[in-house]
Amino acid sequence: MSFITLLLRHPYLLVGVGGALGSVARAGMTDLVTRWMGNQFPFGTVVVNVTGAILMGLLAGYGETEPGRLIFSPGARTFLMIGVLGGYTTFSSFSLQTFLLMEQGNWIGAFLNVFLSVLLCVGGIWLGFSVIRACQ
Repeated sequence: MSFITLLLRHPYLLVGVGGALGSVARAGMTDLVTRWMGNQFPFGTVVVNVTGAILMGLLAGYGETEPGRLIFSPGARTFLMIGVLGGYTTFSSFSLQTFLLMEQGNWIGAFLNVFLSVLLCVGGIWLGFSVIRACQ
């Protein structure tokens, strides 16, 4: 049995392999943004969450091109949306970083982190859907 066949028969393996890839991408993106923007504010986490939201919006928007019919197979959706993007996005890191900013007395930074993350991530989902809908 090939590795791909094995993966497709076991959704948890799809999630695990996708999650590993997403986690590596998350670490790389966070490192890249931190090198560029510095580490005084968790911009890396904000960028990861926003780009993850845009990608989720693109995948979900593309998946609904025909109402009631998903373009992606259940295995592909599991791999991409739960695995890769689940490993890539960083809500737990966002929560911890917000808490630490609050604990340090940086209430403006904590508010800014919550505000930017929520607003830009919801905007990212909207953008992804809008791009797909405009291309149809």
